[in-house]
Amino acid sequence: MWVFSSVSSNFALRNTIKNIQNVNYLIFIISMEKKFKRTLITTALPYANGPVHIGHLAGVYVPADIYARYLRLRGEDVIMVGGSDEHGVPITLRARKEGITPQEVVDRYHAIIKDSLEELGVSFDVYSRTTSKLHHETASEFFRRLYDKGEFTVQTALQPYDEKTQEFLADRYVLGTCPRCHNENAYGDQCEACGSSLNVTDLINPRSALTGEPVKMRETTHWYLPLDKWEEKLRHWILDEHKEWKTNVYGQCKSWLDAGLQPRAVSRDLKWGVPVPVEGAEGKVLYVWFDAPIGYISNTKEILPDSWERYWKDPESRIVNFIGKDNIVFHCIVFPAMLMAYGDNFQLPDNVPANEFLNLEGDKISTSRNWAIWLHEYLKDFPGKQDVLRYVLTANAPETKDNDFTWADFQARNNNELVAILGNFVNRAVVLTHKYFNGVVPPCGELQPVDTQLIADLKTTRDALTAALDTFHFREALKQAMEIARLGNKYLQETEPWKLAKTDMERVKTILNIAIQLCANLAIAFEPFTPFMSKKLLKILNGKDINWNMLGCMDLVPANATIGSPELLFEKIEDDAIAAQLKRLADIKKANEMAAWKPAPQAEEVDFDTFTKSDLRVGTVIECEKVPKADKLLRFLIDDGMEKRTIVSGIAKYYKPEELVGKQVCFIANLPPRKLKGIVSQGMILSAENSDGSIVLLSPVGPVAPGSKIG
Repeated sequence: MWVFSSVSSNFALRNTIKNIQNVNYLIFIISMEKKFKRTLITTALPYANGPVHIGHLAGVYVPADIYARYLRLRGEDVIMVGGSDEHGVPITLRARKEGITPQEVVDRYHAIIKDSLEELGVSFDVYSRTTSKLHHETASEFFRRLYDKGEFTVQTALQPYDEKTQEFLADRYVLGTCPRCHNENAYGDQCEACGSSLNVTDLINPRSALTGEPVKMRETTHWYLPLDKWEEKLRHWILDEHKEWKTNVYGQCKSWLDAGLQPRAVSRDLKWGVPVPVEGAEGKVLYVWFDAPIGYISNTKEILPDSWERYWKDPESRIVNFIGKDNIVFHCIVFPAMLMAYGDNFQLPDNVPANEFLNLEGDKISTSRNWAIWLHEYLKDFPGKQDVLRYVLTANAPETKDNDFTWADFQARNNNELVAILGNFVNRAVVLTHKYFNGVVPPCGELQPVDTQLIADLKTTRDALTAALDTFHFREALKQAMEIARLGNKYLQETEPWKLAKTDMERVKTILNIAIQLCANLAIAFEPFTPFMSKKLLKILNGKDINWNMLGCMDLVPANATIGSPELLFEKIEDDAIAAQLKRLADIKKANEMAAWKPAPQAEEVDFDTFTKSDLRVGTVIECEKVPKADKLLRFLIDDGMEKRTIVSGIAKYYKPEELVGKQVCFIANLPPRKLKGIVSQGMILSAENSDGSIVLLSPVGPVAPGSKIG
């Protein structure tokens, strides 16, 4: 840690923390007496049953990459490992749906995920997969050691069974009616309509998702990890030793511990996964929650076959797990219990900076409803704009509560911040240097108060930026990085070198030297967040290798060095590009509404004589106009073949009055007159409600005489 070493010796840092107003920073500094030689960063393994979307990026991969890049800039020993989770029911569901093998599913999506994350600049040292031979061996050995040590209990329980296919069904293979919202297609573990967590036994009329047959409950035997055995150790380790963890993580862990831990199955009846490596376990695989986190170990083995244990077992190493909030219990309670049970000096995670969920345009991201922005599609629609997405997801990150991504905010942050603040300052500094000194960086002369204030502000901002990164407050860190660009724009506005060029070129030299040094500082400060921009900016400045120790220095670009030509770092995103994305989402929402639509239940039966009393006729619209002070009502004047009659109908939202004149409509002629907004309505125009809630008037297929009866 180059900026500080202890609280007592650094009054300036205390002021920085006070200015940022975040007590977690102070907690972190107090805990920094312990030093680490190396850091292992792990990222939650995405299911390889589909691509990754912005929720995955904001929750896990962008913050993990920011932290890894930051530590590398500091010169620390750090590796970041990740991979695809290729086992479990979601994979088999996708395979059955598409009529292909699970292996074909994971091969396809592993490639899409790996390639798109790499294109976004997520700098994994290794991105592997849980179907690899090395992972199967590692997971099998892990289970076998716990089995041989007697760490498991064996329990027999009832599980749903499909007699037609003669196989036990995972929760996701069972459908039924939700007891809470009565959705008829709730899963055995969750109702996606109302979000309720369920058990198979909660469902009304449960049926197999494979055959549609009613499920039966049969006994099956599995191995369980007794989490309750490790409850006290986990309680002390989390609640006493890790008070610096994010409040959302700490709070969820405390809630689980206070409720009391229960044994959890580590195996399940399934054909796809890591086979349980003991006799008599045919047809059983390791439960994906047990299998997947072991992938962090196998991934590390893959990149460091001879030295992986340094990162997992050396007390001077630390492990940081980047995950979403749905994985907190597995990484803070279940996986640590597995490591405790294994023994052999495995280190527990030093921090688990989990994020909350990111919503999309006010609605929860849902892969099943296609309500998402998929990374591989974004990269195609917005080529060369990886940094824009990284920036927006960081600026709007759901660090302590759920947050919302909107395309309007995406456009505004690009145009008003990346273009108008960051890009504008760099462009002005480079253009002015070329205009007055042919691109040669002038020497810095005597400093004036405005210069020394800028340098002092830069160092204060650097300290705040560093403190935020050290404590996983990446939104705050990005804000501090952008503050450097704001300082630069303010400095140029205050000094006005374009005016001084007429009278005092020596002063202009100092101003532009400082401006170019600020540009170099921006390349360092933004490298963890927007690496493509930083690389481009360094090329303009003809810069070489950078490191975090350089941040705050004002001699990064030597005097008399020649810089490159001006080049825009970011470009405006126009309205039509955003409109196309909003239309795509609107189309998806409409398709979802139509897919979910069901006709209203049939009304009670009526006898034929009662029905024939209704006088249904066809009329021609002579006049149509909106009813004053009534947004929903239209007044029709209808030619019914005998006379003209007035009918008021609540369809103004769906039709313009002028487009209905001359049309033929169906109506009930023998209803008693009724006053609506002071107008006597003599009947009811017939319409149908569509799946999206819109109203469609009923008309004859061809022209008929006004007054013709329907029947």
